[in-house]
Amino acid sequence: MSEGERFARAMRDEEVIKDTKLLGDFTVIYCNGNHADAEKHVLCSGGVELGVYGRKVPVVCDECAELLTYAEKRRAFCPEDPKPFCNYCETHCYSEGMRIYMREVMKYAGPRSWKHGYAVEGVRHMIEGKRHKRELERRQSEETKGSTS
Repeated sequence: MSEGERFARAMRDEEVIKDTKLLGDFTVIYCNGNHADAEKHVLCSGGVELGVYGRKVPVVCDECAELLTYAEKRRAFCPEDPKPFCNYCETHCYSEGMRIYMREVMKYAGPRSWKHGYAVEGVRHMIEGKRHKRELERRQSEETKGSTS
């Protein structure tokens, strides 16, 4: 199966679609707030071609379009199941530069997302993030205890 076929199959999954749309919306929030003077275009990407965004296709600058196209592929090919938040994942599939850029996008767009219909998801994200962080700390504590015994 080719990479394009694997991408298309992954992009039919409801969770992948939901996550990709959220990435698109967050990237638009970030782009509008940080690249207000940049020329913007309708995103051209694999996700758009497959209809993942529906009628709400992101309109972003070239820099944000590059990030979003990259993020679509990373999400589609995520090796983790169930997929954790990238911030808490032990497998880093983003390159260092793109990871820093996406972290900046999330840090900016997250607190502003409630104005764009993501209030419930934001609260859910905080709860799940804290739960995952506690789980990581518990595992690290067990590993430390196991290595000192």
